Amino acid sequence: MTTISVRMDDDLKKSFEATCNDMGMPMAVAMTIFAKRVVRERKIPFDVSAAVDPFYSEKNMQALKHSAKQLDEGKIVTKSLEELEALENA
Repeated sequence: MTTISVRMDDDLKKSFEATCNDMGMPMAVAMTIFAKRVVRERKIPFDVSAAVDPFYSEKNMQALKHSAKQLDEGKIVTKSLEELEALENA
C-alpha cells in the first residue's frame, strides 16, 4: 500500500467526505474505486469538458444553418442600420 496526497478546496473535501460517509465508505475507498476504474477503462469515467461557448450551442448552430440556407436560396433583404432604425421607430 502507498499513501497519496490530494489538494482540494476545504468545503469540497467536507462535502465529499460526507457523501462518502452517506454511502458507507471512507474517502480513500472512493478514491481507490475511481483509480481502479480509470485503469480498467483507460479513461476518466465521466465527461470532462470546458464551459460551452454559447455561440456553439445547438440552438445557435441551427439558427446559423437556417440563415445560411436562406442566404443560399437568395431569401435575403438588405437594409442599412438607418433603415432598420427607421422601421423600428415607425
